Amino acid sequence: IPFCHWACPLGNRMPEWQDLIYKNEWEKAIEVLSETNNFPEFTGRVCPAPCEKSCVLSLHEAPVTIRENEAAVAEVAFEEGLIKPHPPKYRTGKKVAVIGSGPAGLAAAQQLNRKGHQVTIFEKDHHIGGLLRYGIPNFKLEKNVIDRRLRVLKDEGIVFKTDMQIGKDVSGTKIITEFDAVCIAIGAGQPRDIRIEGRDLKGIYFAMDFLSQQNRLLMEEMPASTERISAKDKQVLVIGGGDTGSDCVGTAIRQGALKVTQIEILPQPPEGKNPDTPWPYYPNVLKTSSSHEEGCDRRWSLNTLAFKGENGNVCEAIVEEVDWKKDDTGRMIMIGTGKTYAIEAELVLLALGFVHPVHEGLLNELGIKYDQRGNIAVDRNCRSSIPNVFAAGDAAMGASLVVRAIASGRKTAEEIHKILMGKTCQ
Repeated sequence: IPFCHWACPLGNRMPEWQDLIYKNEWEKAIEVLSETNNFPEFTGRVCPAPCEKSCVLSLHEAPVTIRENEAAVAEVAFEEGLIKPHPPKYRTGKKVAVIGSGPAGLAAAQQLNRKGHQVTIFEKDHHIGGLLRYGIPNFKLEKNVIDRRLRVLKDEGIVFKTDMQIGKDVSGTKIITEFDAVCIAIGAGQPRDIRIEGRDLKGIYFAMDFLSQQNRLLMEEMPASTERISAKDKQVLVIGGGDTGSDCVGTAIRQGALKVTQIEILPQPPEGKNPDTPWPYYPNVLKTSSSHEEGCDRRWSLNTLAFKGENGNVCEAIVEEVDWKKDDTGRMIMIGTGKTYAIEAELVLLALGFVHPVHEGLLNELGIKYDQRGNIAVDRNCRSSIPNVFAAGDAAMGASLVVRAIASGRKTAEEIHKILMGKTCQ
């Protein structure tokens, strides 16, 4: 029973296309995979692979290497010219604006373009790609992989407009009047902050500011006047134990950090199997990335209480050891132990996740409604509170995975197409 494709947000048919590559039928394999996934070359590199966790062979801790196989079939397809532009045979006369060029925006744009609509993508940065380009380090996703796909999308007829922040450079109202439908896919860009003593000291930055600046430097895109966030010869503290924190660790090491420490408020997960999250659920187990293996002091169950500084610059963080216990309802609650100590830190990177899309600018200008978490409120058809304005990806569902963003972009595109054509598509 293929639990693997049930676990995939895109519904990729794992058994079918992997059987095809086993039979050396690579062209058929990429056709089957591309029916559900617009960008297997992205997910094959950065997806945490919930499919592998639910693979029946995971019962024996030896799942099929689905993600690696996905990257492999995509690479073979590009090398052998199997991935080609497929512009629509006809145009509907409808125009759609996609605001934001991350995985959700790109997926929505390609699906809408395939339906024959004229799609224009607006991106506030200098290059297309959103989180894929500016948020993920090159050692995880080389940017020529993105550029290769963008050439295909451009040849299919999608129009890209960069250095255009809608809501600032161009009003959102103007876009709404010029297009038949608008898809907002700006991501969940508002980082979660920590409000404690010493937060205003110099040397404390959000993780995404650090990561995006490094990518801009590599692309020679950063203005010389911009303040450089550098880990070179510094004691670096990364607060947050997720993938973004891991990316900060790897980037800081590459910049020449003296020492990197990563702390997490939650307890250390078990290695191997976790009885609390049995197969086929996604396992809550210890994840050690290649960045961690390059050299990092990892600590758990630590709550940051304050930052201390010298001459206005951060020099250490005061942390407290905490315990986690379940209450009567089974909910985990944090209990301070009173045991505190200091961690040297000349550079602090806050990798605490994201709370919702940025409200200032486009969203507030349109007067769009938000849900209880501050995301764009949408109905079951992905429609916002503004007529003919839809939302996809993290902007509507909160910070999540690239694979979920692609799935959301595809669904939103389908809903937009139905409304534009005034009928239900089969």
